[in-house]
Amino acid sequence: MTTFLLEIGTEELPATFVSQAIAQWQKIIPNSLQANFLTNETVNVYATPRRLAVAIAGLPTQQPDRQEEIKGPPASSAFKDGQPTQAAIGFAKKQGVAIDALTVRPTDKGDFVFIEKKTSGRPTAEILTELIPQWIDQLEGKRFMRWADGDLRFPRPIRWIVALIDDQILPFTLVNGADTITSDRLSQGHRVLHPEVVNIQRAADYVETLRKAYVEVDSQQRRQTIRTQVETAAKTVNGVADISENLLDEVVDLVEWPTAVVGKFDQEFLILPAEVTTTEMVTHQRYFPVLANNQELKLLPYFITISNGDPKSSAMISAGNERVIRARLADGQFFYQADISEPLESNLPALAKVTFQEDLGSMRDKVDRIINICDLLCQQLNLPAGDRTNIARAALLCKADLVSQMVYEFPELQGIMGEKYARASQENAAVAVAIVEHYLPKGANDSLPQSIAGQIVGMGDRFDTLVSIFGLGMLPTGSSDPFALRRAANAIVNVTWAANLPINLLELLNQLVTEFQAKHPNASDQLFTQLTDFFLQRVRTLLQDEKAIDYDLVNAVLGENDAEYAERALQDLLDVRDRALFLQSIRNNGTLGKIYEVVNRAARLASQGDLTTNTLDPTAVINAQLFEKKSEQGFYDGLLSLVPQTQQAQVKRDYQILVDALLQITPAINNFFDGADSVLVMDNNPEIKRNRLNLLGLLRNHARVLADFGQIVKV
Repeated sequence: MTTFLLEIGTEELPATFVSQAIAQWQKIIPNSLQANFLTNETVNVYATPRRLAVAIAGLPTQQPDRQEEIKGPPASSAFKDGQPTQAAIGFAKKQGVAIDALTVRPTDKGDFVFIEKKTSGRPTAEILTELIPQWIDQLEGKRFMRWADGDLRFPRPIRWIVALIDDQILPFTLVNGADTITSDRLSQGHRVLHPEVVNIQRAADYVETLRKAYVEVDSQQRRQTIRTQVETAAKTVNGVADISENLLDEVVDLVEWPTAVVGKFDQEFLILPAEVTTTEMVTHQRYFPVLANNQELKLLPYFITISNGDPKSSAMISAGNERVIRARLADGQFFYQADISEPLESNLPALAKVTFQEDLGSMRDKVDRIINICDLLCQQLNLPAGDRTNIARAALLCKADLVSQMVYEFPELQGIMGEKYARASQENAAVAVAIVEHYLPKGANDSLPQSIAGQIVGMGDRFDTLVSIFGLGMLPTGSSDPFALRRAANAIVNVTWAANLPINLLELLNQLVTEFQAKHPNASDQLFTQLTDFFLQRVRTLLQDEKAIDYDLVNAVLGENDAEYAERALQDLLDVRDRALFLQSIRNNGTLGKIYEVVNRAARLASQGDLTTNTLDPTAVINAQLFEKKSEQGFYDGLLSLVPQTQQAQVKRDYQILVDALLQITPAINNFFDGADSVLVMDNNPEIKRNRLNLLGLLRNHARVLADFGQIVKV
């Protein structure tokens, strides 16, 4: 067994590409080896800003010999009157065998021609020289470039290639027009700490050889080193490092030999909102802020940067970064003081000059629509007057900070600065909180708004975007969703569930679509259907992916092309969530299996009848005079007892009541089907047949209050 090393040396790569390349090669290379019958023990992918490498241990020196069975044309077309046809001759020639090597064997689709072909394994080195350019070409990312006069594309020019099998160079040449790069054992160390060429003697020694040249190629080790150094550095100034995982991800791929350097800024800048200072540090300078403790966002006048230079020059590096951050914070201070000199409400006229979307008007127009939607939500929820006042005010001011100097310079502070400026303008605290919360959640794992004002204003904003953008026909397709409409709909559903808001989504969408179509006559007449289908898909995805509900149980509560269930789900998002969670729980504890068979059997047979799915009262559709067996009366009595239990389960949204009632009448139904007093449902007498099908239909209907059991897969 041998170890193979490939290192692609480049000019400084974008940090985002480094981590992407690692992830891609971790999939591409093992799959490629497997496809070429090359076993291995480990595949380790390494990367720094100047290199991408892979070390593969436990490779054989050559592929194993393979005995392959290859299927050819049907025997009927391969031979005529016992003689080979052109089809057989062509197949044999293509496979490099004689005609007499062909055999005929039966298959499920008739007799076919086969050959048994032995393929000798090729040398591993030969295969690797073919795979290397494929591994490079298959990498994907943004802003790939060409250089020299060739067609090769890569994020940055490739400058050297190391290719070793154990201690031997694997000859390989990368051709890029007139520019050619030949493989060697010579790599490059750290630009500053080890500018000399690095001679890699053995593939297995790659990581340690580069470490001696002040290059840590293992990104996970760099990550741990940076985290430890930053935490230690913060302690030297009696603080705690605020380590953002996103910033850590980025910094890891910006350095080859990290050194944490502490810097200081003037105390006067601590009067700025902490969010401003940390945004300056993290987003623009890639500094780690230092906090007084872990409990609150209270900054100390220090920061920590990760240097890729000489540790001996840390003092000079620190001084340079201090000059930069001082200038940035001085700008922030100027913007902040200018913004708070006027009340937040004074920004509203400027929103009329900011375009939301050319066919939808300005941001001020959007604010007016948000106010209207929030009012509709307040009416639905019957919120008290105090909440309505705060919501209306927050809706009016929710976008006012977009035209502030601070947010213009730092867009990522939208909402955050709105809250600060609202408080400075003596707005109600609930209004200020709602302004920042209405943007939540900003992503899949972000926190949700906690205040009712933040929840409603956030929904109003997202409903406006969804209805307006859908109304213009800009529906998301595939992975393309430039207006983040999926995220907006997900947020609406998640906030509704988290806050237990009894919103009738169907009614609200109908109102909003009607208003939009009145103002935009060219809007699609399918807009309402498009939006309801979109929300149903979002509910389906969230139940499966975030609530961990089995796919068939999700189908059971949402239905499959079932208009009744679709309407019910959109009319009451809380109910569809509760039913899905309840179904999953009774599947997990085994209760579902106890009622599944009898309900599903009844539902299948009931489909042959004509009873509507919303009928629950047996007295309205059953004629007891037609009963011929005691089991029919038992079934009927059970249904009578079921009615109040089902109604109670609906009112309380406590479906355990319904399941317990179904369990109680299951013996009577089993007796109806299979007991000593069982009946033939499909009786020759059409009236008796219809009566019995109605019994089954009523059972199905009661069960449908919980779910469509026909969609549930028996496990």
